[in-house]
Amino acid sequence: MKIQTKLITWILCLFFILTPVTQTSYAQEAASVEEAEKKIAKRRKKEAKIAKKAKKQSQKAYWKRQSKAAKKSVKKNARRQKKAARKK
Repeated sequence: MKIQTKLITWILCLFFILTPVTQTSYAQEAASVEEAEKKIAKRRKKEAKIAKKAKKQSQKAYWKRQSKAAKKSVKKNARRQKKAARKK
């Protein structure tokens, strides 16, 4: 075997050995279940906030690329659908 092959094999083994350790870090750090749940909820809230911000930025960029006529058409359609929903 070449040295490069041995090195890659060793790195992969090391990676697979250390991967589960990082996934259970919340359970090991927390003294109780409630603390672990709080940490996980906090992390999820932070991720949701980042996702919401990214979605807002992408929508802003999308509408910036649209023409004035397209924006006007979407607004008209929304008003028409709203009016039709009220009449039903």
